[in-house]
Amino acid sequence: MQQVLSVPSQLGVLLKAARKEAGISQVKLAERLGISQSRMSHMELNPGSVSLEQLLAIFGVLGLEMLVGSKNPVKRSNAQAPDADHPSPRHVANEPPASEW
Repeated sequence: MQQVLSVPSQLGVLLKAARKEAGISQVKLAERLGISQSRMSHMELNPGSVSLEQLLAIFGVLGLEMLVGSKNPVKRSNAQAPDADHPSPRHVANEPPASEW
C-alpha cells in the first residue's frame, strides 16, 4: 500500500484501510498497542489527535512505514548518491510506546 497524505483528514481513512487490509479489528489493534478500542476508534475518526509517536507505533503494528519527501523535488545538476552519514529519513516502528496513550 502506498498513500500520499496531504491533509490530516486523509490519515483516518488510511489507518482504517490499512487495518482492514491487515485483517485486524480495532479491538485487536488496540490490544497490541496497549490502548482501548474506543481510543483506537477516536484516532481513526479524529486523526488530528494522533501524535507522531502514536502514529509510528500504529504503523509498526500494521507493517507500514513513513517516508517523507518534497512535493516538488528539485532536480540537481550533479546527481549524487545519498550521503552515508545522513541516511534518508525512514523509520519503522516495531513496538508501541508504553506511555501517553
